[in-house]
Amino acid sequence: MSIPSIKLYEEEHMLHILAQQTISSKLIIRAFHYRNEPGRVEEMAGSSSEEKAVAAVQNKKVVLRRHVTGFPTEDDMEITVDTTEIRVPAGQTAVLLKNLYLSCDPWMRGRMTKHEDGASVPATDFAIGEAMVNYGVGKVIDSTHPEFTGGDLVWGMSGWEEYTLITQPESLHKINHADLPLSYYTGVLGMPGLTAYAGFTQVGRPKKGDFVFVSAASGAVGQLVGQLAKIAGCYVVGSAGSDEKVGLLKTKFGYDDAFNYKSETDLGAALKRRLPDGVDIYFDNVGGATLDAALLHMRDGGRVAVCGMISQYNLEERDGLRNLYCVIPKAIRVEGFNVGRFFHLYERFEEEMAGYIKDGKVAVVEDVVEGIESAPAALIGLFSGKNVGKQVVAIARA
Repeated sequence: MSIPSIKLYEEEHMLHILAQQTISSKLIIRAFHYRNEPGRVEEMAGSSSEEKAVAAVQNKKVVLRRHVTGFPTEDDMEITVDTTEIRVPAGQTAVLLKNLYLSCDPWMRGRMTKHEDGASVPATDFAIGEAMVNYGVGKVIDSTHPEFTGGDLVWGMSGWEEYTLITQPESLHKINHADLPLSYYTGVLGMPGLTAYAGFTQVGRPKKGDFVFVSAASGAVGQLVGQLAKIAGCYVVGSAGSDEKVGLLKTKFGYDDAFNYKSETDLGAALKRRLPDGVDIYFDNVGGATLDAALLHMRDGGRVAVCGMISQYNLEERDGLRNLYCVIPKAIRVEGFNVGRFFHLYERFEEEMAGYIKDGKVAVVEDVVEGIESAPAALIGLFSGKNVGKQVVAIARA
């Protein structure tokens, strides 16, 4: 049976579509011949679309077994297997991807819950029994879209499966720096990287000499915020959930200071020791008690960029804030944001960030697991801090 079409949802944080550049080169038409080995596909150049042999390969996917309340478990997901034809169905304008790398991100947790009709949510709920969806890196296997051809490397929203039919190819982004690891487009050069860049530069609005605090500082977003802050001439302190991660912040990512929040009995006191003059920019990835403590230590005119609240995602009754009153006398701006509002900056961001990486100004740490069967455990591990760096699932190599 054919894999289901993946429609990219129209929520702001994932669908700010980049204008695609017109491809001037001639569309390459390929045919595929299926050898008798399972999953083996051989490309044969030079055939017309009418001559394409219908190939079928197995397609493993991660599906949601049931909607989740509270803390998710691996058992809430399962691996299923079906078969798919390695071609775009006749009459459709679409792109068929072979997924290479899948991104694990905390925001997926919200889509695992069943929300009431009409609820204000950033993205629609995952459907039971269908492949889960998130950003990934893939290789174009077949295309009926004029701007994509077989062999193109792209990143964008795709299924948690080996092959995905993209029915809105305009949402895909071509990879411009294939000389860097392709997995970087799930992180530093993809959605998390743009999140860090836009949140810090556009919401945090740094000035040289600012005092910056970043929570979940060793994660996919936090590790980049700290390094961008150092490039901007700021003093940066981060918090993380283990001594190993604190060491990474200081030795790998260039943080001026860092602490293990799990070892601190008083977060406010921990901040006061490391930032005695207060905080100009707090980049919040966790919410809860850390946000409350940071509000108390903000400087006049401080900015709080609210990116995520991973401490709250699995709570049925979420924590409140006691120190919100501080925003009035100190004229603190607390601003939530989602990355979908900033995709117009992507081209500039990609070139700037790729340059930082190549010049050695930005370091990258990834936590890569192999095989789609490893995806459920990798996702669940995010919520207990098992990952060190950007969590990636490697499905295949280009």
